[in-house]
Amino acid sequence: MTGETSAPPLARTTNGNGDLSNPFAQERRVARATAVQPPVRSREIAAVAAIIILCDLTIYRGHGFAGYAMLFVALPVLFVWGAFRPRAGTASWTTGVMLLLLAARLVWCGSALAVAAGFALVAAFVMALSGQTPFVAETAVFASQSIASGYRRFLHYGRASATSSLTRLPLLNVGLPLLALLVFGTVFVLANPDLVASFSEALESVVQHVRAWLLHMSVGEVAFWIAAAWISTGLLRQASSSGGMSEPAFPEVTADVATETAPTTTEASRLYPAFRNTLVTVIVLFAVYLVFEFRTLWFREFPKGFYYSGYAHEGAAWLTFALALATVFLSFVFRGGVLGDPRLPQLRRLGWIWSAENFVLAAAVYHRMQIYVDFNGMSPMRTVGLFGMTAVVAGFVLVLWKIAKGRSFGWLVRRQLWALALTIYLFALTPVDALVTEYNVRRIMAGDPAASVQISVHPISSEGVLRLEPLLNCDDATIREGVRALLAEREDEAELSAVRNQQLGWTTYQVSDEILLERLRAGRGRWADYRDPKLRGAALKRFHDYAYQWY
Repeated sequence: MTGETSAPPLARTTNGNGDLSNPFAQERRVARATAVQPPVRSREIAAVAAIIILCDLTIYRGHGFAGYAMLFVALPVLFVWGAFRPRAGTASWTTGVMLLLLAARLVWCGSALAVAAGFALVAAFVMALSGQTPFVAETAVFASQSIASGYRRFLHYGRASATSSLTRLPLLNVGLPLLALLVFGTVFVLANPDLVASFSEALESVVQHVRAWLLHMSVGEVAFWIAAAWISTGLLRQASSSGGMSEPAFPEVTADVATETAPTTTEASRLYPAFRNTLVTVIVLFAVYLVFEFRTLWFREFPKGFYYSGYAHEGAAWLTFALALATVFLSFVFRGGVLGDPRLPQLRRLGWIWSAENFVLAAAVYHRMQIYVDFNGMSPMRTVGLFGMTAVVAGFVLVLWKIAKGRSFGWLVRRQLWALALTIYLFALTPVDALVTEYNVRRIMAGDPAASVQISVHPISSEGVLRLEPLLNCDDATIREGVRALLAEREDEAELSAVRNQQLGWTTYQVSDEILLERLRAGRGRWADYRDPKLRGAALKRFHDYAYQWY
């Protein structure tokens, strides 16, 4: 029929999931998404890294308005420097000047409103760099799209990594193994305080400074880095000349490609020698370290004054970090052009050997945590550590499944995020305080008073306090009287909380609080001596001082 344009046969066949029934649809969708992406340049990566550091210093670690002033002065410069063909015009100059004036105001006398205006102006500045007029409503939409743009750009980074200019550097064949040796070796040293102490004084000072910095780095700060990297990458993508608001939000999310797109022909990969050398290096390093781990921490009696916190707390965290690094490295190795290399079976064999060592290392981490639990009982944070370690192991298993079954990198990332989300969900469902307190109470009643430190030091929710009643019959008078005083204090708090919640309404209702209040009212005669705040405070102090010897 005239006037109609018939679609190509392949483009018309869909199944409601982004034309997955078309064997070429996914490839065309990926190609279209890649075509609109500007090339990956080292300048862009450097700009993102600089923005992350800047945001960390001025926002996360910052404490005042002068930090925000520095942020609003430096961000426009970094966006201009890192963007691909930015379109600097009247609007970008205008918003840039406005940011400078706002920074001056923040240095003089800042306010939360000025900070909010600064972030809005940054979004307007980036929008102007992309060649668009930063109207207010459009700027809000533009800023919101940085999340989707960052996602697309990260996918492009992954596709571009296989053809990066770094793959042409012969130095990588030696440099990558040395880097792996340095990184994993440093982590193993940090996991063992005696190894840190055995280094020379100068090197020990450097290691101690790095260790102190990393120990003060929280999970929240790492999440902040990821968010800063994601948003800044998305904004840089939008600031490039090919940016715009017409791109689909998530062009590749509609399909979960089952297998890695391997090269159709077998061809030697430039990265194969570097990956092979690195795997051999870490296999040897892990073997040496695991022998050291078993010789120093397994099947031995720990002397009085043993540094339990350094080995079993901080050390377990460092070894978990090593496992996470191994997960990232393995997922990076077995993808892209390496899958078309005829020597892939040999590389996989090395991967399996290193994987076996990683599982032994995981057992060592669980063992270190068990050492700490045996020393002075269970705590909520040790439960967090167990869940976190299990999530890391699950992520590592998923990497091995990806390698064995040829799954795509996108498949891996999505399943690992599922594993993390499921771990968080299960932890949220777990009655942590109830289980931890019951474990510690059983240890104490069995004649091990060390676990009392977990009751004295850590706050306990209602579900945990409900498990303290057996300690009222404890043979240790200091613990018994301390728990009596603690329950008297919790009764007063529960009564005040009940009155407050009754005023606030039914939305504050908690079953555990209600049951605890009933139990405390029924048993108040057992701690009536500690109705006096002074007597109660003295008993709690004796209990705390007594239990603190096992801290």
